[in-house]
Amino acid sequence: MTTVVLADDEALLRKALAALLSLEDEITVLAEAQDGESAVRATLKHQPDVLVIDLEMPGVDGLDAVAEIRRARPEQVILMLTRHARPGVLRKALKLGVQGFVSKSAEPAHITSVITTLHDGKRWIDPDVSALAVVDDCPLTDREIDVLRVTRDGYTVADIAARLHLAEGTVRNYLSNAMQKTQTRTRHEAARYAWEHDWL
Repeated sequence: MTTVVLADDEALLRKALAALLSLEDEITVLAEAQDGESAVRATLKHQPDVLVIDLEMPGVDGLDAVAEIRRARPEQVILMLTRHARPGVLRKALKLGVQGFVSKSAEPAHITSVITTLHDGKRWIDPDVSALAVVDDCPLTDREIDVLRVTRDGYTVADIAARLHLAEGTVRNYLSNAMQKTQTRTRHEAARYAWEHDWL
């Protein structure tokens, strides 16, 4: 029996997937979470065999939640669901140790088989996701990508510094470098440019 915590902000999709997974004899859904913060709480409380988490969620997104969970439970097996498989995000998820990636449009039976594969200690990346992950035309460093990702959420430099545990001057340097590399005039333009080029 494989135990699962399921985190996705799309209630209909999450509840449908939870219901379908529960029909499988070998999977038990211990809890559902509608955002990153509740995903962290549910995972640390229930300690599932596999955390199935959406990449893009409001507030604390999938990557931030995974980073927090990794600090408390380095051994946690994680399957990330993604609709927009952006290369920069995928690379960061791989660095965080995410073992599996599946498209959100995948059949529930496929997601079930991947959960079992990960629980058996293997890895899985859907072919359409892995093809994007190896495209690397991004001139930005990981930290420059981090600050632009948070910039897209509308945060101030002070907020970005607090969220990423950096000094404000360091954040300004990263933003300045990113603006030069994207040939843009503001950090918001740089973030938009990076997003449009699938770097975030």
